[in-house]
Amino acid sequence: MAKPSLSASSQGQQMAAQSLKLAKLTKKGLAERVGCSRQPVTNFFKGVAIEQPLFVDLCDRLNLDWQVVSGLSPSATAQTAASIPQPTTDNLPLPDSTEPVESLVQRLRQTAYDSLQERCGTMRVLDMSRPMTLNEIYTNVNILEKISRYQWHDMDELIASVTADDFDRVGFGQVAQAHVSAIAAVAQYQKLIVLGKPGAGKTTFLKHLAIQCIEGHFEADRLPLFVNLKHFSEQPEQIGLLDFISQRHLKSRLTALSLAEVEDQRRLLKRVLNAGQALILLDGLDEVNAANHERVLREVRVLSEECAHNHFLMTCRIAAWEYTFEQFTEVEIADFDWPQIEIFSQQWFLLKPQSALAFLRSLNQRPQLGELASTPLLLTLLCLAFEASGSLPNSRSDLYRESIEILLKKWDASRGIYRDQVYRRLSVKRKEDLLSQIALSTFELGHYFFKQAQVEQSITAYTRNLPETSEDPEVLQLDSTAILHSIEAQHGLLVERFKQHYSFSHLTFHEYFVARELVFNSSNLKAAMRELVKKYALVPQWREVFLLASELLRDADLLLTPLLQQAQTLLAATPKLQDFLAEIDQQASSPCFEGVKPAAVRSFLFDIDFEIDNERQVAIRLDRSANWLVCASFLTRMLDGVDFDAAIAQVKDYDQQTGDEGKIAQVSSANEAMRIAMAIAQNSAQIKPELKQKLRKIYNPAESATDEALDEDQTKAVADAGRQMAKGRLHMGKDAKFSVAEQSLLTAYYRMIHLLVDCLYSDGSMLDPRRRQAIEQALFVPQTMLQDSPPDSALAD
Repeated sequence: MAKPSLSASSQGQQMAAQSLKLAKLTKKGLAERVGCSRQPVTNFFKGVAIEQPLFVDLCDRLNLDWQVVSGLSPSATAQTAASIPQPTTDNLPLPDSTEPVESLVQRLRQTAYDSLQERCGTMRVLDMSRPMTLNEIYTNVNILEKISRYQWHDMDELIASVTADDFDRVGFGQVAQAHVSAIAAVAQYQKLIVLGKPGAGKTTFLKHLAIQCIEGHFEADRLPLFVNLKHFSEQPEQIGLLDFISQRHLKSRLTALSLAEVEDQRRLLKRVLNAGQALILLDGLDEVNAANHERVLREVRVLSEECAHNHFLMTCRIAAWEYTFEQFTEVEIADFDWPQIEIFSQQWFLLKPQSALAFLRSLNQRPQLGELASTPLLLTLLCLAFEASGSLPNSRSDLYRESIEILLKKWDASRGIYRDQVYRRLSVKRKEDLLSQIALSTFELGHYFFKQAQVEQSITAYTRNLPETSEDPEVLQLDSTAILHSIEAQHGLLVERFKQHYSFSHLTFHEYFVARELVFNSSNLKAAMRELVKKYALVPQWREVFLLASELLRDADLLLTPLLQQAQTLLAATPKLQDFLAEIDQQASSPCFEGVKPAAVRSFLFDIDFEIDNERQVAIRLDRSANWLVCASFLTRMLDGVDFDAAIAQVKDYDQQTGDEGKIAQVSSANEAMRIAMAIAQNSAQIKPELKQKLRKIYNPAESATDEALDEDQTKAVADAGRQMAKGRLHMGKDAKFSVAEQSLLTAYYRMIHLLVDCLYSDGSMLDPRRRQAIEQALFVPQTMLQDSPPDSALAD
């Protein structure tokens, strides 16, 4: 039997072409996103018929209504007042039994319009100051056709192949599978169970379908019935599901129905269901109290079997799904990818497009927050935080703590959901302590995925010391399994990624709980921080743990002093490297560097020829005025007869003649400073024509009307090309001719100081200002210079 197919109308082809252009996509790129060959995409744009699920998926990727594109929407066939329901304030006259079902469906759609819009048309979560219209904020979601927790993988192979470097912080890299448009799945399957983690957007998706249906944009010939299963289960009279729908969902919100009218509505609803003309949306099976579970399951089974020809969708948290509905297809809502995060953000800040750009730029610059944004609930938290202050919180630990609190307490409580607690004796703090133990024990092994048995052993080791805990090993094992499933189902902080193998839902949470365990649960905190530095200061995967620990500590000096001392130890035993530091310190005292912090100058001179850090991140983190040195270094290499001192004077003069927004000393990165330097060089009379021509091919200032003409990635590409050209023209550093071993030590020293400076200037780090100054003074200086450090500084042991 041939599969159903659809083709784009002439108007639909134009809409699709326009959307492709707006999305800055090619047909090849669109094909890659939906996972098909180019031929059906080409046919789609030509109006040639293709398979219906693929047609729907392509429209979804282009943010188009597939029924409009195909010409099958109510507006293209029989757009009447009945096909697109309008709000009504009066009950419609009840038709007789001879009325055609099609007409009956449209009458009931009109009757239910107000009620459905009230229940599904808005959303208000967390600390929103007002409800938002669902259409304002809704972003199309994707699904995974293979449920992750049902998949088998070889653990040893996975651990060997997946490291933190492989993790895509918006998703889980190699563990991820291809995404399919959720709306395409709905179009393909008559009975669908939509599973997902807490906050993944399951309810929002169902509400969106209800609104799209009642407004005539999706399955306009069906009657949408949205049922909150928790509300149904709590009815004191324990009425049946069909009666519940009749009483609550087939009436105008402004009028009540009499008992006789309810019975008539039930009879009419039965006609619609018997004809298979309903879209039945059952939300939140996991929210039903255990005492009512069997009854609700029985009602759903009966309805789905007796009314089998209708379109069914039901949602449930993935970890709470333990049932089998033989006629239903199970899919899982996927995490947001970056294009979805962009769409959501742009819609959130619809009236402030510049805020949307700034928000997305901030997420790009802080990939750990971008990872949280893959969960719609936490993306909402980030949008609220940005909306309140115009920037994302600088204290990452505060933001993670709030995110975890939402998942542990607020999300269910805000919706009046109180789940059965198989681990009631675990307070929120104890849950956090337990998760912290699991995090550290697995992270130290480099395991981002871990076996279920391993987690259960950690739970057993923790809970056996709690009051009223059984000593029976079998009971402890059963309790540990129940606790693990509860943490997953209720909070989503641990997730079964594939069969009997878990990970934290976000790598960010894994790192946060590691830092929390080290800071709050170490018997000797000072020793724990020294051990942390000794083992992991040069391990890239631990970098975020260091940053979080520096914020969680009441006195960040407990971590910063060991970091500084460990860095100094790297170079202390090599006289040649100590002499190198002494030369740098002497050079930094030159009057030409006035206006730049000495520590920033020393950092710049330490790596003046770009051998370690092209973007001068340490120098600029210490003092943005170090961008003067970035520009001057470039000009010295590119202009004839201009030495470093003269170039510094030239860029300072540039800043004196430039407004605040364009000053070199105000830009946030060396890449942006390089862009300015390249423009200065091209306007200089001291540059050779052939060199100017080469520079202009890399970057032509005349083609950039505003500073925003280049985005961050483009600016970096331009800066890197400029650096490459400059490096080949002049070597400015000392010809010390370090050995490979010495170069390795210098690189390690710089990396450790980089980590130290990032911890030092983290907004969440608490540190005495005198100690902060003392640490700065000790950077990039030889051991002989440290003897005069004040005894109360950060250098004091």
